[in-house]
Amino acid sequence: MQEFVELTLGGISDGMIYAAVGLSLVLIWRGTRVLNYAQGGMAMFTSYIAIVVIDAGGSYWLGFVIALASGLLLGAALERVVVRPTAGKPPLNAVIVTIGLLILIEGAAGIIYGSKNRSFPAAYSIVGAKVGNFALGPGSSPTAIFTAASVLAAAGLLALLFRFTPVGLRMRASAFSATVAQLMGVRVGRMTTLGWALAGLIGALAGMLVTPQTFLYPNSMDSIFVLGFTAAVIGGLDSPIGAIVGGLILGVLLNYVTGYVGSNLPELAGLAILVLVLMFRPSGLFASTATRQV
Repeated sequence: MQEFVELTLGGISDGMIYAAVGLSLVLIWRGTRVLNYAQGGMAMFTSYIAIVVIDAGGSYWLGFVIALASGLLLGAALERVVVRPTAGKPPLNAVIVTIGLLILIEGAAGIIYGSKNRSFPAAYSIVGAKVGNFALGPGSSPTAIFTAASVLAAAGLLALLFRFTPVGLRMRASAFSATVAQLMGVRVGRMTTLGWALAGLIGALAGMLVTPQTFLYPNSMDSIFVLGFTAAVIGGLDSPIGAIVGGLILGVLLNYVTGYVGSNLPELAGLAILVLVLMFRPSGLFASTATRQV
């Protein structure tokens, strides 16, 4: 029973990280129908910026804020400079561009920061709670609670933005029909840039949350990106709520595989889940079957 509780709590904590990556992918997909394969590389790069600030004598929280701000600016800059020229072109163009961006970002990180593994501090203790003699594992630690709270808060703020603010209404209109939105006076280009900026911010948040559990190196977010993409597919690429639920499902299932089957199988299991979802439910659990929801 104790092992089951530990694996479940750990899976929820991991799932929140996958959900954050999935949420960043959903934000871009809803607005532009582009899958940003460079999202993991962007998160890795902002984590490097944070560790430079921390190593230079800044606090963890200063590095945290600067990483989020860097993700915001990086997302906006890449959309304006690199991605926007692919608008109106064949979809494969955007795919190739984002894959090229990933290679460029990871190569630049290796040149600037080196390729060796670097440890990364956590916001809080990673020691799990205990109830009497019952240890709940790292999934109940203050860091795990902070991870869950951060992702849920980000998702909640985005929901409020989209539903209750004029900017959110313009973003939804641009995503639903760019042509109609332009006729109504919406600056669709700005809304697209804002969507990429917000996705960059959420990606940076995911990088700051996952990196303390791993080492930081140029390819450190590659496997996390694949699992985040799987979470987004499980929930439906149009659904922010689906990304959260998909991340939780994936995180718990993979932790059960790790605990009960083998510690070297989670990546294979994640790939298998992705293939099964694409085969039997390619639209995801929360996707509309009739009309696109915004």
